[in-house]
Amino acid sequence: MINISELTVLCDKLGCKITPEAPLNEYITFRFGGPCRALISVNSASSSAELIKFLKGNGIKYGILGRGSNVLVPDEGFDGVILHFGSDFSNIEVNCNTLRCDAGALLASACVRAQQLGLTGMENLFGIPGTIGGALYMNAGAYGSEMKDVVYSAEYIDENCNICNILSNNMELSYRKSLFSGTDKVITSVTLKLEKGNPDEIMKAMSECMAKRKSKQPLEYASAGSTFKRPEGSYASLLIDECGLKGFSYGGAMVSEKHSGFVINKGYATCSDVLELCERVKKIVNEKTGYKLELEPVILS
Repeated sequence: MINISELTVLCDKLGCKITPEAPLNEYITFRFGGPCRALISVNSASSSAELIKFLKGNGIKYGILGRGSNVLVPDEGFDGVILHFGSDFSNIEVNCNTLRCDAGALLASACVRAQQLGLTGMENLFGIPGTIGGALYMNAGAYGSEMKDVVYSAEYIDENCNICNILSNNMELSYRKSLFSGTDKVITSVTLKLEKGNPDEIMKAMSECMAKRKSKQPLEYASAGSTFKRPEGSYASLLIDECGLKGFSYGGAMVSEKHSGFVINKGYATCSDVLELCERVKKIVNEKTGYKLELEPVILS
């Protein structure tokens, strides 16, 4: 049982905003999903650690949410508390050629700040929707670049609610995975190490990257970005194309006609629609090609 009154007192003490029965469709890029019991906007690593300690100590289910760009929320919602790493925890500090970013800072904001400072290395990451914390959690990447190429260190809360630091070479960064993936470890800040470059050339590269995204990806629709992980030896979009599944739909969910690696929300999709469509796509691809596709977004459960 969640004691909202007791939790509100703690949030007031920590200066964190709490919203009971928050509709999570407003917090994920797919724009569907039911409510959570309470959503707390965290404002620091220490407040996050204290909140997690309270929630664990009281046996309260909780989840972490940034921009929700790689997350599916069930239609019935989440029967627990969401710690939201957003604008209240999004500071970016500059020190020579490093950026120390709070976990709630948008990856795009870090890219822009780097460009303004004439720091290169993040150009191909520009346009990836999500926070710095989420990007490191899944080692986000695009066009040959990944977070592992620019991350230097991170601060995180461990399973015992201690605030720890870790260097990138200990983060086990691989394709869409990190040491943090699927664990209770919670990233609270990320330090990026970049190189000096020409601001105009960096801006040109970022603009070209964004133009490429707009021309190839269905950015006009709500989605969670790439829906399937890249299988070894091929590409999800290529396999889906080969199976003639562009435009394949179920309910309000559809395989994008622009980029078959994206499942999009036509405007009225439910989480159940998306999951059913994905299962059908996976089944057809496996039967026709032998490849087994794996869902990339995380299901909040």
